[in-house]
Amino acid sequence: MSANVRTYWIHALTPLHVGAGEGAGFIDLPVMREKATSWPVIPGSSVKGVLADSYSATPEARRKDVNLRAAFGMADAAEDGSANSGALVFSDARVVFVPIRSLYGTFAWVTSALALRRLKRDLEDAGMGGDLTVDCPGDDDIEVPAGVDSQLVGSGKVYLSDLDFKAKESQEAAGWASAVAKWVFPDEEAWREEFAKRFALVSESVFDFLCTTGTEVTPRIRIDEKSKTVAEGQLWYEESLPSETVAAGLVWCDRVYTKDAKKGTELLDDYCSGTKRLQIGGKATVGRGRVRCLFA
Repeated sequence: MSANVRTYWIHALTPLHVGAGEGAGFIDLPVMREKATSWPVIPGSSVKGVLADSYSATPEARRKDVNLRAAFGMADAAEDGSANSGALVFSDARVVFVPIRSLYGTFAWVTSALALRRLKRDLEDAGMGGDLTVDCPGDDDIEVPAGVDSQLVGSGKVYLSDLDFKAKESQEAAGWASAVAKWVFPDEEAWREEFAKRFALVSESVFDFLCTTGTEVTPRIRIDEKSKTVAEGQLWYEESLPSETVAAGLVWCDRVYTKDAKKGTELLDDYCSGTKRLQIGGKATVGRGRVRCLFA
């Protein structure tokens, strides 16, 4: 299976809003979350649609290019009455690292043992992951990579938002920091070093808390043109994943229905390789959703 499967990474360059519709709490427009974990998630359908748009895969273009049609499908019937599903299949991109304000080092890329174990399960499907392992720290502890000059530690403590932890160095954390840095920043050595210096591993309960409270909530209003005050009922709150959030998913090539089109790894090489700058989710006109999408 690994020959036909690749991982993809989403690195948010600006706040990212992939909305779930109207919320039930004080946040009117919340982000999408997994049902079981309540961790933020970016739907695979959003990633696939944006990627298709980056290749200008309009209905007309898909009719003319059999490979575009094979990769992304044809929703409307062609002249011969046929239509087909796209061969490229994207899983949801699950959040693996959330950026959290830190007293030392400005911010930390925070993850948990469960998030990394789920990531490794996906990596193994893509023939990656190697011998990476992880231990779960206690609620009062935080693990930083051993052998790295962590920017987060001061006097043996790490302070994230209004939480404080006892810092512990970990070889397992160092292995993960090095591997993920190479996948997310393959051509940027300075950022690979920064990622390792800001890598932090916390317990599951702490990660759950940070996934809930660490998102960006922005109040929005609409001004009445005549009164120049807030229009009635036009104050609302939008939730976004903060800049520097890192998520990961899988992409693979399924059965190709289009005659004379490329198949398998050839389609993946053409449309799912390298690094692309994309805009995902809503609120694009106010700068939301600029991301780096990297295929490994």
